[in-house]
Amino acid sequence: MKKYFNLLVLAAMFVSLPACKEDEPDKPAPPKAPETMTVDKTSVSSGADGTSVLITFTAPSKPAAVSSADWLTYEMGPFNSDTYKGKITLNVAKNTTYEPRNATLTLSSKGVQDVKVSVSQDAAVKPDEPLEPVDNPAFGLFGLGWNMGNHFDAFYNGTWAGDKYNYPDETCWGASPATQATFDGVKKAGFKSVRIPITWLNMIGPGPEYKIDETWMNRIYEVVGFAEKAGLVAIINTHHDENNNDDHWLDIKTASRSAADNEIIKTKIAAVWTQIAEKFKDKGDFLVMESFNEIQDGGWGNSAEFKKDPSKQCDVLNDWNQVFVDAVRATGGNNATRWLGVPTYAAGTAWVDYFRLPSDPAGKTMMAVHCYDPYEYTLGDSQYSDWGHTGASGKKATWGDEKYIKDLFYKLNSQFVAKGIPVYLGEFGCSMRSKSDTRAWAFYKYYMEYVAKAAGTYKLPGLLWDNGSKTTGKECHGYIDHGTGGYMGDSEEIVKLLVKGMLSEDPSYTLESVYNKAPKFN
Repeated sequence: MKKYFNLLVLAAMFVSLPACKEDEPDKPAPPKAPETMTVDKTSVSSGADGTSVLITFTAPSKPAAVSSADWLTYEMGPFNSDTYKGKITLNVAKNTTYEPRNATLTLSSKGVQDVKVSVSQDAAVKPDEPLEPVDNPAFGLFGLGWNMGNHFDAFYNGTWAGDKYNYPDETCWGASPATQATFDGVKKAGFKSVRIPITWLNMIGPGPEYKIDETWMNRIYEVVGFAEKAGLVAIINTHHDENNNDDHWLDIKTASRSAADNEIIKTKIAAVWTQIAEKFKDKGDFLVMESFNEIQDGGWGNSAEFKKDPSKQCDVLNDWNQVFVDAVRATGGNNATRWLGVPTYAAGTAWVDYFRLPSDPAGKTMMAVHCYDPYEYTLGDSQYSDWGHTGASGKKATWGDEKYIKDLFYKLNSQFVAKGIPVYLGEFGCSMRSKSDTRAWAFYKYYMEYVAKAAGTYKLPGLLWDNGSKTTGKECHGYIDHGTGGYMGDSEEIVKLLVKGMLSEDPSYTLESVYNKAPKFN
């Protein structure tokens, strides 16, 4: 009995012993509170229209902010007390005065020195005040130009494409094959330059070589030769390779979310542009290389993700532009010094404040933007008949009249050209109106002439968008036949207005004189 009693006692002892635990890894110590406060931007520059800029900071505690001016406001974002990191958005209001202004935002956190962010803003444009001429190398280079749109940037898409999905084809969107006559006709019409948008897409092989199809490359080389023989300055680029709610390889949304994916894309950009540059490096200075077209995430600047922090995707594009410049310059030959073009986000003028000019040993890189403002008139579904100060309410867009265009072009000249950054309008235009509609045709002519004259006044070269369409209405921009080089429909009248508007040096022909001849209808 005693034996069984001892066994019971031992069992009870084992039951009462604490359970053995496996060794737990040591948890990392929380980060130590910083001894100073830092910000990723200590200065901000804004155009007269104002801007919003996101600033990230580290601080031992959530800081307080004080603005020195009522036109500089802020929105304090989240602050993570575990990582000591936070965000604040600076909002710079539109400057309606004719003087530049400065302000300071001061951030204060307990126990550390204050941090100041200085903000400078351009003055508003004085009404009818002529701009002193500022030399723009891009204006002398391009003058009035023409886009061979929806041609080499055309590709099989949609459900009808079948096995050819995303494969480029010169004629798949209805164009006739380009010939020497095409470019001779463009030159004869008064254009000085031609932009040849090019889709590469499935003409690029798999990595790591990303070899470009030789037949496609040789056809592009042949067509560039047509432009050279015609005496035109030519631009070649990557066009429609961008991911706009599609599966194309220049996917800025994915790149902005994943550093690893971004590195893959940058490697491909370098490989593609190295091959293009090698093919064309012996071509003369008439040839300009443009990195991209309208890089954006499919929302054209209106997606929730982009609006939350525009700098995130814009910074990715700035990095891509640098990869492009580095790749082209590294191939040597004439590529070491030829002019290069790089776009803003979506090639839009609304995001020029996020643009960063790439470092370039040759100092010959230009900023490219497009202008279809106001969109509701030039491209939109509404197809308003009127534009400008004489247009009737309800028959025109609620914004984008003459003052808007004038202020925009002034800004591009004063904020960039005057500071040593050449600018060109890689695309501009307006969907064709029918000449049988007297009112719509009159305002259409006025819009095209005013934009051309404003561009010429502020030394901004512009390349007319031409997608070869033979009809009128939304997204119809047919001027020069892509196969023959002859005028299409009633386009000759418009082209002559553009030549006059952008290039005339007649002192009596001014922006004001164009303005005073705006259409008038009851």
